[in-house]
Amino acid sequence: MGLGLTGGSLWVAQNGLPGIQSRDEDQLPIRVETLDTRGSTAGQTLVPTPDTVTVVDLFATWCAPCDDQLAILNAIRAEYEEVSFISVTNERPSKTLTRADISEWWSRHNGAWIVGLDPGSELLAAFEAGGLPYIGITDEDGTIEFSHSGLVGKKTLRDQLDSLV
Repeated sequence: MGLGLTGGSLWVAQNGLPGIQSRDEDQLPIRVETLDTRGSTAGQTLVPTPDTVTVVDLFATWCAPCDDQLAILNAIRAEYEEVSFISVTNERPSKTLTRADISEWWSRHNGAWIVGLDPGSELLAAFEAGGLPYIGITDEDGTIEFSHSGLVGKKTLRDQLDSLV
């Protein structure tokens, strides 16, 4: 089963997510539901965070490279206290994948910042994410300054963030 999930992750990384329509970044920020889990509380938040440089991590619990991206974000986050980090999944909570399951995945992978849900894929469309994992970095005005589908390394993230903070 793990091979199938990895293969599916690779396919999405190479081909994008089907059914995601492009949307204008002027539609940002988008309000998402947040989960009560490590580093996050239940409620809602705007993505990107208004008036703050924001790293937006789009992920899925089934996406093996998303696990690696989360570890990379964990490794650099402490260096950028003035930057908002937000991770969002477009998975739809259901009987087979509950909010508790997503929260458990988040904690198991040492997530320690806001995590949210985008079941309508509005963020994927606004950022024109071509696959997962996806990293978008916005400036304080909410303008997308960097976007990348697939893994982003520590050096690239640091270079992008250093140019904005």
